[in-house]
Amino acid sequence: MAAGTLIENGNVIDGTGAPARVEAVMMEGDSITAMGADAIQQADGRNDIDRIDATGMTVMPGLIDAHCHITFDEPTSNDELFNHRDREGLAAIIAAANARKLLLAGVTGILDADSIFLIGIDLRDAIEAGVVEGPRMATGGNALVTSVGGTAGNMIPDEGRRGYAMAVRGKDEIIAEVRREIKAGADWIKVHVTGLVPRQRHRGEMRVWSDDELDTVVKAAHDLGIPVVGHCRGGESTAAAAKAGFDMILHATLMDDYALEEVIKAKVPLVPTFTFQANLAQWGEKVGSDAGLKDIFEREIAESAGTLRAAYDAGVPLLCGSESGFALTPYGEWHHREMDIFIREFGLTPLQAIQCGTQAGAIALGLEGKVGVVGEGMLADVIVVDGDPVADINVLGDKSKLKHVFIGGRSVDLSRQPAPRKPISGWRVSSFADRILTQEIAKNGQAG
Repeated sequence: MAAGTLIENGNVIDGTGAPARVEAVMMEGDSITAMGADAIQQADGRNDIDRIDATGMTVMPGLIDAHCHITFDEPTSNDELFNHRDREGLAAIIAAANARKLLLAGVTGILDADSIFLIGIDLRDAIEAGVVEGPRMATGGNALVTSVGGTAGNMIPDEGRRGYAMAVRGKDEIIAEVRREIKAGADWIKVHVTGLVPRQRHRGEMRVWSDDELDTVVKAAHDLGIPVVGHCRGGESTAAAAKAGFDMILHATLMDDYALEEVIKAKVPLVPTFTFQANLAQWGEKVGSDAGLKDIFEREIAESAGTLRAAYDAGVPLLCGSESGFALTPYGEWHHREMDIFIREFGLTPLQAIQCGTQAGAIALGLEGKVGVVGEGMLADVIVVDGDPVADINVLGDKSKLKHVFIGGRSVDLSRQPAPRKPISGWRVSSFADRILTQEIAKNGQAG
């Protein structure tokens, strides 16, 4: 077995936003030990080094997906997610199989901020121990929600856990749940700051936590050294989370001037996660999505792009997240698309977008200065792509162009692809129909 790997002649995009340059990369152990002429010199005369000629190819950091639901297994509906994922052992086995799909797509790090049961914590530990193969993980436990719920309405109980959500009531339950999850090994505490409320009087999601409750979560977590991440859609919730001291915010859409000011003041990292919305808007009709959501999601992107770009220009980190784990964002398919959205909708350059999907993503892993950059002393999470993502960012979504993936200096066997899955009894929702069988449909074959 070789002691290390030398990648020569490749165009290195280092993840910092700097232009690509032809440079050698030397990896030994789990780290990048030298770059450029030093890398060539370090490998010179040695027979224990694997050599890769990357002429015409791009060498860059592995992608970091800061919003990935590795335990959900691609449900088609909230019904499936909350009522059909009730077998903990099976869910853990499937999550382990799905984790490898991310590596095969060039993803070397993820944040799984909430999981069904506490499977994310167990999967992270199994990956770190080498029991199963997957990307680096940071993970939360269950998402904290109030009795109003999150985005699943009455599927969420008034107390206790269902699916990935834990409903808490009052300060004592908030503190107890934060401590329970930290004791179990959570890297993050996630809070659903907004939810969908019946007959609400404004568009989008409504803030469902008070200032006092948010302060309680943050203090309980920070007292034990654990950061807090919030699901926030809307200006009021985003401003409240920033003021409360949240360490990262998912979505942060539809911000007003006040929310933008608070986000900039706090410099709280944002993970817009528009891939789900963009996929539904562009291709939802192909998979039977609710047509009414197309306009809603298109407007959410269009009406949020300006404030998110303004936050970025003011020094707020933007991270890339795919929301992988749903039928619209299956594992291993769309982890590159957020960068494309940042380029098209926010006006970022390809190098800036790549930085959001690599170096900035290290924030979500708690590994700033250790991953997300191809440079001496960094952990050797590196991919080699036959193409130029600066010319076309979508080359990163073409798995036929992905030639090498290294995580901690170890080469991933890209030839070993997942076997096709067979149905599992009770795991997927069985639909009687996707529309109502009236006599008119029966007679004419179409709705009137």
